Amino acid sequence: MGVFRPRREPPPPALPLRRALMEGAGALFVALLVGIAFMAAYVGALHDPEPVDVPVGVVRGDQPAQQLLAAVRAQGRQLEAVSFPDRAAADRALQRRDIYAVLATATGAAGLTLTIASAAGPAATSAITQILTVAAQRAQVPLAVTDAVPVSPDDPHGVVPFYLALGLLIGGYFGGIALSLGLGTVPSRASRGGLRVAGLAVHAALLGLAGALIAEPIMGIWHNNFAGLFGAGALIAYAAGLFAAAVQSWLARFGTVLIILILVVLGNPGSGGIYPPEFLPPFFRGVHLWNIPGLGSELIRSVIYFTVDAGRWPAAKLAVWCVASAALLFAATAVLGRPRRPAPSAP
Repeated sequence: MGVFRPRREPPPPALPLRRALMEGAGALFVALLVGIAFMAAYVGALHDPEPVDVPVGVVRGDQPAQQLLAAVRAQGRQLEAVSFPDRAAADRALQRRDIYAVLATATGAAGLTLTIASAAGPAATSAITQILTVAAQRAQVPLAVTDAVPVSPDDPHGVVPFYLALGLLIGGYFGGIALSLGLGTVPSRASRGGLRVAGLAVHAALLGLAGALIAEPIMGIWHNNFAGLFGAGALIAYAAGLFAAAVQSWLARFGTVLIILILVVLGNPGSGGIYPPEFLPPFFRGVHLWNIPGLGSELIRSVIYFTVDAGRWPAAKLAVWCVASAALLFAATAVLGRPRRPAPSAP
């Protein structure tokens, strides 16, 4: 008996040299533009983070606190006073992450009290504390600082929400791209599109579960809201995966460039990393408020440290990303994915 030898497939025909050079140069040029944009975005957004209009709550009629904030404001736009009718309203705003701190006249003692929520952003609360401490010393007013919502001691710089959201984002959009590579960029029928949407939901749920397990029982960084962290992570990954699938359904392989530009080149520096949006240039501050990376890190901080109200808007905006992306995917199926009818057979 002869030895079985697998049949080797012939290699694909080589491209003509001129065409190969043109296609290779075009691909490298796109990669060059993406790299330049990435460097420009990161350097432009984060080269000199300075606080601008960081909101600090104050009760109307609290003259000592208002005067100190007015004196700080006269020196620049680092802090912005936000007035509330009473202290309870200011505290609720602190728990909703509408503000980073509350400045008030101390009760039963001389001076002022500054109540911060470092979990909302250590960089912001550190800047507030430093600025108001210097101002109080100049005014010769005692200032006591209390942290009402402290950051986890296992994440003292508050970087875990950003990196966790980044991992969920990357895993999510890789899932969308992987399905497009494996099954084709455009589902042929609406039922196939539904299966793709469902598959990405399962993928996002598994990513959300993995993220929650890593952050809580495995690493032990947080210990208080496993279910909320799991749900937030799944939503972040699902939004990224659906967006990637939707973009590729219309633009095929060229969609990958757009995905990277929006989610990575603009999204990552727009998220701010360890810096809150008040430390970013105006353009990237806007990006932070609507792009998936910024919304994701905000949602994770909210579900871990704050009340349900704090995460309502980030979750709602991520849900809009999911619904809009799914609609775009089904629209591509309707326009581009219709199977061709077979030609009528000859009589």
